[in-house]
Amino acid sequence: QVQLVESGGGLVQPGGSLRLSCAASGIIFSIYAMGWYRQAPGKQRELVALISSGGLTSHTDSVKGRFTISRDNAKNTVYLQMHSLKPEDTAVYYCNARFTNYPHEYEYWGQGTQVTVSS
Repeated sequence: QVQLVESGGGLVQPGGSLRLSCAASGIIFSIYAMGWYRQAPGKQRELVALISSGGLTSHTDSVKGRFTISRDNAKNTVYLQMHSLKPEDTAVYYCNARFTNYPHEYEYWGQGTQVTVSS
């Protein structure tokens, strides 16, 4: 049974920091690309950051310089370090795992963790 369990969300003031974690089980973590997505109320889910199985990263423009995705394959965990948080970062943050072995694609989602940025 595959599980992705996020943690680390909460309420933080503007300018503050949080670190999200996503612990994976039931998959060969090291071969999966991992991502963080977020969904704000009334908006579509959007990609925040990706990290490949090899450690290559990408971040959406709105978080570049503020958020950093990383992974620890020994702990089967992906992280999202968030600094200089803004009210517009408020959303439910979801962890995603994806592996493609053409023509098959394997994709899993966590349950989400709420991040609220407010004074």
